[in-house]
Amino acid sequence: MSSQATAAEAADSNKSGTKQAPVQVVVERSHLLKGLGHVQSVVEKRGTIAVLSNVKIDAKGDSLSLTATDMDIAIVEKVQATVNKAGSTTVPAHTFYDIVRKLPDGAQIELSTSEDGSKVTIRAGQSRFSLACLPVDDFPVMAEGELNHNFTLKSAECMSLIDKPSFAVSTEETRYYLNGIYLHAAGTAKDKVLRAVATDGHRLARIEVSLPAGADGMPGVIIPRKAIHELKKLIEGTDGDVEISLSDTKIRFVCGNAVLVSKLIDGNFPDYERVIPSNNDKLMEVDCKLFTQSVDRVSVISSEKSRAIKFKLESGKLTLSASSAEHGTASEEVDVNYSAGLIEVGFNSRYLLDMMARIEGDTAQFLFNDGASPAIVRDTADVGALYVIMPMRV
Repeated sequence: MSSQATAAEAADSNKSGTKQAPVQVVVERSHLLKGLGHVQSVVEKRGTIAVLSNVKIDAKGDSLSLTATDMDIAIVEKVQATVNKAGSTTVPAHTFYDIVRKLPDGAQIELSTSEDGSKVTIRAGQSRFSLACLPVDDFPVMAEGELNHNFTLKSAECMSLIDKPSFAVSTEETRYYLNGIYLHAAGTAKDKVLRAVATDGHRLARIEVSLPAGADGMPGVIIPRKAIHELKKLIEGTDGDVEISLSDTKIRFVCGNAVLVSKLIDGNFPDYERVIPSNNDKLMEVDCKLFTQSVDRVSVISSEKSRAIKFKLESGKLTLSASSAEHGTASEEVDVNYSAGLIEVGFNSRYLLDMMARIEGDTAQFLFNDGASPAIVRDTADVGALYVIMPMRV
């Protein structure tokens, strides 16, 4: 099944006015569990609109379409099934998922609705469950609108663009325009890139890949944090390409048999280039694993509130230290490749560890100016990745 066909069929399955015909379908547990795992996490656990707590089921042809939405994000996923009676219904998403999750591996699950469409029966082996349904016509349709910009990324590229910057996405709701990843075309005429940026004001991540065909001229868009989280789960389940379509208000991702549509954050992302230092010329190269372990150990002593850790950087050596009134003191030396002058600077250890978890290479490069300026961090295995971390007083 092509991803284009999946997207078109998913859109068709979401058209309003679907009749609640009786459903009878048989589906293998692992297929259903995977699809439900993707769609049910969109559903809010304490929603005020009853039907939004449900997953919509459309059975036709040789597949079952599962749809869930919170009206900001919608996910549709198709799973292979034997459809004896085509039709549609909606069932409580989290309850349905828990039932399927607890059924034995390899189980053949039969779903069937009552003639009046008010109940769905779930049978597998000796197990039988009955759940109340809500009318399909009450299930909302999330309109996509015109998505005029279309391009394709390899799954690894798409994962890099959303996963590597995600740790720097702000959770502060007052600055809502920082609550997502800013995706935009950038670079020079000779070296155009697709760039993803996130910042919370304390750290910044900028990831880029070569600009794919069709992305030139796209608007800069801010993808919400929840959509990023759900998309990561979809990409982890596929090796194929990811098709992306967007406007200035909506974005759609097609990953294998799943389609995710999300509203975009309506706001202006700040001029992040001003945050990236241009005169950091003091280079430190360090083994990622040793550095991460040292930071993790020393940070045990730092206070819960500040997570402060001090760097004392001199030729060939980095001394990490922390102190707090509650816990005492700690220090550890790490061998580094560094030949510039003495620098003493403080950082939030949690921010350092979050950043180091995204570094792919065996070594990381830190670029400093002085003890009061932000540091740049580069991944020796990914030239398209750049990180900035703000200093703190220690």
